[in-house]
Amino acid sequence: MSSTPHDLAAAFADRFGTEPDGLWSAPGRVNVIGEHTDYNEGFVLPFAIQHSTTVAAAVRGDRWVRVASTFAPDDDPVTADLDDLAEGGVEGWAAYPLGVLWAFEQSGYRCPGMDLLVDSSVPVGAGLSSSAALECSVAVAANELAQAGASHEELAAIGQLAENRMVGAPTGIMDQSASLLGEAGYAVFLDCRSGESQLVPLDLEAAGLELLVIDTRVSHSHSTGGYAARRRSCELGAKLMGVPALRDVSVQDLAEAAGVLDEETFRRVRHVVTENARVQDAVRLLTREGPAALGPLLVASHASMRDDFEISCAELDTAVDAALDAGALGARMTGGGFGGAAIALVAVDDVPAVRAAVEDAFSAARFRAPVIFSVLPGAGAARIA
Repeated sequence: MSSTPHDLAAAFADRFGTEPDGLWSAPGRVNVIGEHTDYNEGFVLPFAIQHSTTVAAAVRGDRWVRVASTFAPDDDPVTADLDDLAEGGVEGWAAYPLGVLWAFEQSGYRCPGMDLLVDSSVPVGAGLSSSAALECSVAVAANELAQAGASHEELAAIGQLAENRMVGAPTGIMDQSASLLGEAGYAVFLDCRSGESQLVPLDLEAAGLELLVIDTRVSHSHSTGGYAARRRSCELGAKLMGVPALRDVSVQDLAEAAGVLDEETFRRVRHVVTENARVQDAVRLLTREGPAALGPLLVASHASMRDDFEISCAELDTAVDAALDAGALGARMTGGGFGGAAIALVAVDDVPAVRAAVEDAFSAARFRAPVIFSVLPGAGAARIA
């Protein structure tokens, strides 16, 4: 968080003229493996990280909402009447928090008016789900302030509804689930069809490992065309295969798929089908052997996203290749693609060499210098003050 809880509360009082009723925080996430599988009703394996978004909030006596951010302290708050909020009716970053309140009411809950001040340490556009961190921090705040009593699984669905219909980004439910369900030392194995989740041990420190995030600083957006085009390809593939979703296609079915689908759609389908298998393999390996065994799966995942799903970019490929050449056990891009971040699984003693190799490779390619940092599985969304 950029501000301490005390500083954020003080900033809220300065902005709105009253003390907040509380502060609620929700983390970003890193996805260990399982990319573009969530909206295909498949499997994912993310974990919550220590970078988070925090919202200070106070109930109002009317149905108005005012939303402001510490990153634009001189801007007037965005205001909206909850009774007038409509799907797609809010533009810019405020669509995320206002969309959550709209989605609450669409889900049968009634929210009071409230003032919200948002602060965050989750890099925007880096593939670490800053959007879900914002949605989930507002969701846990609104859940308490409205006395709604919604479960974290319901809050994840509310966050997804906000992102799909208010923001217009056709994302799955993985990011919100990771932000809400994460626990320190564990990844979240999520079945995106049933909504069932399982905590899987991911004790990187005990294994002598670090997971490096390599933020390429190439910004991406889920609401732009590439993400939506991939989703349409997946839906077409499922339709032509005669199944409800690509979750229902197995690796053994790919030979049949090759005879049914055009070449591009087949490659999109092949990525999702093999990625689902990699997620399940990763869970088995973590349970039986520990995180050091994940390396080859990460490498295979990146190759699939680069070649079959075509969502990588030169900066992401450079990050992955340089990390592997310098001794990383595994590396891959993470997130929706078209920019954002890569992850590298690295033995602690090899971290300096991997970091230097990636920085040197970016410099040689005349890319912007990457931002590299370690992450550990952390706790999910909660009230913090």
